Amino acid sequence: MFCALAIVVLQMTLEEATKDLSSKLANLYGPGEASAITDLVMEHITGWRKMDRIIHKKDEIPHRKKEQFQIFLEQLLTQKPVQYVLHEAWFMGMKLFVDENVLIPRPETEELIEWLITEWTQSNKPKIHVLDVGTGSGCIPIALKKRMPDCDFSACDLSPAAIGVAKKNASDQGVFIKFLQVDFLEPMQRSLLENVDVIISNPPYIPKAESDSLDKHVVNFEPHIALFVPDNDPLVFYSAILDFALDHLRSKGQIFLELHENLGEKVSDLFRNRDYSEVELKKDLHGKVRMLRAEKK
Repeated sequence: MFCALAIVVLQMTLEEATKDLSSKLANLYGPGEASAITDLVMEHITGWRKMDRIIHKKDEIPHRKKEQFQIFLEQLLTQKPVQYVLHEAWFMGMKLFVDENVLIPRPETEELIEWLITEWTQSNKPKIHVLDVGTGSGCIPIALKKRMPDCDFSACDLSPAAIGVAKKNASDQGVFIKFLQVDFLEPMQRSLLENVDVIISNPPYIPKAESDSLDKHVVNFEPHIALFVPDNDPLVFYSAILDFALDHLRSKGQIFLELHENLGEKVSDLFRNRDYSEVELKKDLHGKVRMLRAEKK
């Protein structure tokens, strides 16, 4: 019986592997998401797009690839995000390396980047210096550098492991970003950063009390240091950015931030009380207030 089972597994075709993976994941994620995850896994394993996999659906999976498939399946069944399983995430047309030391880049951050690019294009300033606070995978400054090649970019993060991931991604994408390991909540450390024209950030902003309401694949695998803030001070990073900007953001400089959907008014009030002009909240594609832009007087 064992030998027969081994023969069946060894003779697994692309079609059989696809159906097996999709069926098992549907119990955890639902059919739509399970199908999307399956496509990512099968493309990673085969190197083929979906149409090519359909054409070759009766092809047998080589033994080495079959072993990889089984490893991926076991990890996915623990609800480990597919991006961490494959060590890759797509963001603004780039395939970036990710692991559990960094957040998985999300579409909302792409919207924030496009907002900054639009404002920069309209400003007619050919060269500016942009700082990304809490860079994680480096997705923000890397994407911006590719769209704004004449501008200068620096980025900081508390985690040395995250800085390592960001440096790898910048190298893979062929761009130069100045990465620095900095505890931004420590005034002495952030004071060493350069003066800039723009600050952009997707900082931690989820109160710890909300952790129970998040999906297990987020809470169990994504880095808590990049997600959560104390319940009694959910605006701690926004306050730190304002303190830094007092001396390090140039006149007429701009700040672009991602927000908790329930904290938009509180964050905008924080900026207005510090004499920022043109404080603007923006909804994402899902209609949630998730972004803020402010200009320094």
